[in-house]
Amino acid sequence: MSALPLDQVDLDEVNAIASGVYVNEKNRIKSAILVSGSNGKVDEVKAKKKHISELPMTFSNWPQHINWLNATIVAIIPLIGICLTPFTPLSLKTAIWAFTYYFFTGLGITAGYHRLWAHRAYSAALPLRVFLAFLGSGAAEGSIKWWSNGHRTHHRFTDTDKDPYNARRGFMFSHMGWMVFKQNPKLKARTDISDLNEDPLIRFQHRHYMPMLLLASFVFPTLVAGFGWGDFKGGFVYAGILRMLVVHQSTFCVNSLAHWIGEQPFDDRRSPRDHVVTAFATLGEGYHNFHHEFPSDYRNALKWYQYDPTKVFIWTMSKFGLAYNLQRFSQNAIEQGLVQQKQKKLDKWRSRLNWGVPIEQLPVIEFDEFKEQSKTRGLVLISGIVHDVTDFVENHPGGRALIKSAIGKDGTAVFNGGVYLHSNAAHNMLATMRVSVIRGGCEVEVWKQAQAEKKDVNLVSDSIGGKINRAGEQATRSNDSGAGVSAHAA
Repeated sequence: MSALPLDQVDLDEVNAIASGVYVNEKNRIKSAILVSGSNGKVDEVKAKKKHISELPMTFSNWPQHINWLNATIVAIIPLIGICLTPFTPLSLKTAIWAFTYYFFTGLGITAGYHRLWAHRAYSAALPLRVFLAFLGSGAAEGSIKWWSNGHRTHHRFTDTDKDPYNARRGFMFSHMGWMVFKQNPKLKARTDISDLNEDPLIRFQHRHYMPMLLLASFVFPTLVAGFGWGDFKGGFVYAGILRMLVVHQSTFCVNSLAHWIGEQPFDDRRSPRDHVVTAFATLGEGYHNFHHEFPSDYRNALKWYQYDPTKVFIWTMSKFGLAYNLQRFSQNAIEQGLVQQKQKKLDKWRSRLNWGVPIEQLPVIEFDEFKEQSKTRGLVLISGIVHDVTDFVENHPGGRALIKSAIGKDGTAVFNGGVYLHSNAAHNMLATMRVSVIRGGCEVEVWKQAQAEKKDVNLVSDSIGGKINRAGEQATRSNDSGAGVSAHAA
């Protein structure tokens, strides 16, 4: 069988087949043919029916856009809980229990779903794995398999259409919209979850997820409050529903807030950011720029003062032998990323500054031309480079007389310590006044020597192609600049 030319391949159909949509649509059309009793050609419009996510939302079709199961869990049930609060007194014991259970079900996501199963940042003994699987079920954010698959996809396709919670589509989409509204299955991407499929605990939780959700999210917190201090209703409303709401919003901030506010100390090509506010909102998941650079590190925060209770929990479990193989990227690798990003920012800053016309781009003139042009312009020769100081004469800190005395002459020795050893800033300012270089003569030899010594005439470039002009290495400095240094202060 001959292959189709590339321009005849329907990429949408290929993506649909990969996601399993094609098979479902094919079966649907086949069923329609059998019902109608027709063996004729299926209507082309029906065969290529668009997914609801590809259609604009209208008053008549908006219910079809909603993923009602997800919307019920993350929006409708929490709204019911909020409506019940005026009729449900909150006791101190129930408030403490609700906060405690919020914290631990949050850890079920951060320490369990996220760092243990999605990233394999550490290994855990069976008791801890069962504990985290139960708590993760109580967070009501999907099974371990479903959650981890989506998160691995997010890391693989960050900020693209295949990212399930693509931050480029807006804050609300990445926060909740991707769950509340049906998503186009053609954009569904695949990641390797073979390790998850082979885990008996994960398979069990995935198979029995809905009963586990109801038990861990609502039944368990209600029974604790009810049998503990007789507050069944408060346990259900506050430790069950509203606690679940807070866990949801906390976790969702990792997908939204962590991609919107903060710094990018490791990489600014993608949206993840580090911010202490996000860290407090997400049980330590707020140092997201670091996390996306080093995803399998069990830590999110590097500094002792940075808030990351999930890291502390994992470390504590390791001291009891319940967690082991804690993954840490080397300090060298981490500092490499920091240095490179700082250098990138420094290069951008440098590129915005005026360092003068590059010496290799200056016109070459004869010494006699320099002398002749000096009659009408304030030209000074330093290290073989001609500088026009006409507009600077009146502003010269050393006075007009001194700088005027150098016009039309070689001021190399005078500038570099014969009268005054000029500052680094003075050399930088002088570079912005370059107009030409002299052909031949000892002055040009100074320039050539500076080039050999890798001063700014050498094409040493930064990460964006700009030349680097380092302090103390300007072309106008000479080796014997210490001779005749002025006794006056800089």
